[in-house]
Amino acid sequence: MEFKNHFYCVIMAGGIGSRFWPLSRESKPKQFVDILGIGKTFIQLTYERFSSFISPENFMVVTGKAYKEQVLEQLPALKEEQVWLEPERRNTAPCLAYAAYKLREKDPDAVMVVTPADHLIIDTATFSRVMQQSLAYAAGQDRLVTIGITPTFPSTGYGYIEVEDKHTAFSRVLSFKEKPDYDRAKSFLEHGGYVWNSGMFVWSVNTIIREMTVWLLDIADAFAGLAESYWTPGEQSAVDKVYVASRSISIDFGVMEKSHKVDVTCADFGWSDLGTWTSLYEQSGKDEAENVLSGEQIIANDTRNCFVKELNPDKLVVADSLEDLLVVDTEDVLLICPRTDEGRVKQIIEGSVSLKKEYK
Repeated sequence: MEFKNHFYCVIMAGGIGSRFWPLSRESKPKQFVDILGIGKTFIQLTYERFSSFISPENFMVVTGKAYKEQVLEQLPALKEEQVWLEPERRNTAPCLAYAAYKLREKDPDAVMVVTPADHLIIDTATFSRVMQQSLAYAAGQDRLVTIGITPTFPSTGYGYIEVEDKHTAFSRVLSFKEKPDYDRAKSFLEHGGYVWNSGMFVWSVNTIIREMTVWLLDIADAFAGLAESYWTPGEQSAVDKVYVASRSISIDFGVMEKSHKVDVTCADFGWSDLGTWTSLYEQSGKDEAENVLSGEQIIANDTRNCFVKELNPDKLVVADSLEDLLVVDTEDVLLICPRTDEGRVKQIIEGSVSLKKEYK
C-alpha cells in the first residue's frame, strides 16, 4: 500500500475569532482575513503549508454553513464536496468525529492530520518534515499523535504537554496541563519536560474512532449511525440532526487527556497560535520604540509600545505621545483601547444589545 495516497488534511475553520475584532467578525472570521497584511489569509497559508505533501483532492475543510462560499473562493483548488458543513458550533470533538467517520466511508485506510486554520508557522521546511514523519508513524502505529512545540518562554496562553522523553522522535504523553499562570508556566519551562500543546493532531481514522468509542461513546455512536448517509444527497440533513443533539466538548478533554494511546512529537518550527492582537504584536517586527506599525502611511512621534493597524492605504495616521495602545482602523470601525487589556473589547461588543449585526 502506498501510504501517501491515504494521507488527508482536515482543516478546522469554524471559529469566529472574536478577539481579533474589528477585523474578524461573525460574517468574516479571522481565518478568511488577511490579518498579517501579506496578501494571504490564514486559511490560504494553512492550505499552502500542507499542499507540499497532501494532494489537493485529499484536503477537507470543516466549517460553518455561513462560510462555505468563502472557503471555496479562497481555496479554488477545492471542490464543493471537500467543504463539510457544521450547522452549529459544538467544539472540536463532534467536528472530528464527523470528519473521521465520513472519511472512513471513503477510505478505510485514511490517515488524517488535523489542524486549525489560523496558525502561524515560520519554518515551513521543518514543519513539512515533522508532519510527514508523523503521518508515516500514525499509518503504522495504533497511536494518536499530538504535535508538541518546544517552548521558548513561559507562556500563559497555551496548554502544556508533559513528555516522557523529549529526545525520542515520538514519546509517550504523561499528562496534559491547562493554560497555567505565569509561575507555573515558568516552572514547566525550568523542568524541561513540557512542550506547548499546538492543537494539531495526526491519527488513522480507525485509531481515533476506536478511542472515541471508548471515551466519547455517545458522540461516536451518533456519527457511526450516519454511515449510510455519508457521501449522499441526504448527508447534510442527517448531520444537522446529529449536531443539534450533540454535546459541546473538545477532542482534548473528550479523548486526548484520557486515552492511553497518545504520543507526542516535539518540534520547533516557529509556531504561534495567533488568537489575539497581543499575540500578533508579540510576533511582529517592531521599530526602535517597540511599536508595530501596519499600514501604508503611519507616522509615530513620541509613541511607544503601540500596535497601529490602518487598512486604508490612502489614509494618513499620525500617532503622537501615545503609549501601550491598540489602534485598528477598518472601513467602518475604529478601535482604540489599551494594548494589554484588549479582552475587555470582546466583552463590550458581546454585551452591547443595540449594536448592529454587521459590527459583531
